[in-house]
Amino acid sequence: MNMYVAGQWIDKPQTINVMNPYDNSVLDTVPRADRSDVERALGSAVRGAQVMAKLPGYERWKILKKAAEIIQTKNEELGRLISSEEGKVLAEGRLEASRAFETIMGSAEEAKRLHGETVPLDGAPGGAGKVGLTIRVPCGVVAAISPFNFPLNLVCHKVGPALAAGNAVVLKPATDTPLSALKLTEILLQAGLPPEGIQCVTGSGGEIGDVICADRRVRKITFTGSREVGEHICRTAGIKKVTMELGSNSPMIVMPDADLDRVAAAVTSTGYANAGQVCISTQRVLAAGKVYGDFLDALKPKVAALTLGDQLDEKTKVGPMVREKEAVRVGEWVKEAVAQGARVVIGGERRGALYAPTIVADVKPE
Repeated sequence: MNMYVAGQWIDKPQTINVMNPYDNSVLDTVPRADRSDVERALGSAVRGAQVMAKLPGYERWKILKKAAEIIQTKNEELGRLISSEEGKVLAEGRLEASRAFETIMGSAEEAKRLHGETVPLDGAPGGAGKVGLTIRVPCGVVAAISPFNFPLNLVCHKVGPALAAGNAVVLKPATDTPLSALKLTEILLQAGLPPEGIQCVTGSGGEIGDVICADRRVRKITFTGSREVGEHICRTAGIKKVTMELGSNSPMIVMPDADLDRVAAAVTSTGYANAGQVCISTQRVLAAGKVYGDFLDALKPKVAALTLGDQLDEKTKVGPMVREKEAVRVGEWVKEAVAQGARVVIGGERRGALYAPTIVADVKPE
């Protein structure tokens, strides 16, 4: 697929392969953008911001509503694309496409009701009989940097509200999973978005990320990803608005009076969805000593029942991680825990980017 810059779909000799993580087959290629492409995108976005700021809320609502409706009609196509490039199973890909519809439709509704407020001033000396008025105005150019793990819906979370508020967007999707973002760009243009209302620049974050974030024409940055990269962006950004959605280490606490079967089902569902690659998935379980053993007994068969394999096979419940190096990293963590006294209750095997659903027990708190 080509990237979208300055109102045109463009290709370049330098490309990046987009791979299916299950079998490493090439799904497509995208251009590898450089500094000159970012410059063109930002120049176009400045013009686009002027157009978007003049677009009435009703028109923004119409565009986003139509885009949401197109997403809804393409649910199966988008779901398969998400699963193919990211590795989540088909049911999760379809669910993400459905959530993307809801995100863009919700953004459309907000476009009709963006408003300021009135502030009474009579609490200050000389303020009797006076009120202050605030109005909301677009930021201008918004840079949206999205992660790999929800390549459509988390892009929608950034792009939808930005467009609803009358901004232009420079979208930099994750290098591993850019196809869903390019498809969303196509859908928005099909829905009537002004041609310079969005740019979608593909390439390495290490090569073009700083160029985007440091530019003074960018007035807001929205980023989802690691804490380390988020901190770097904040240091690079200078004086501009930033929204950081960074990683977490989400615990599940099991109390002595818990329904262990229900908790085990919840951990199985939330801990292994998308091969565990969800910011708010269950990453560690702290169980009361009284129920520790019983909880492991309840959890083990549920995890054992998770079918590992090709994410495009309807029978598969857990697909590959986004890249083999990530599965290798998980394996190293498991080995480290075992070396410190933990034990593998089930799983612990890797095949390429596939890492078997694993329970590691007796892990030291530190």
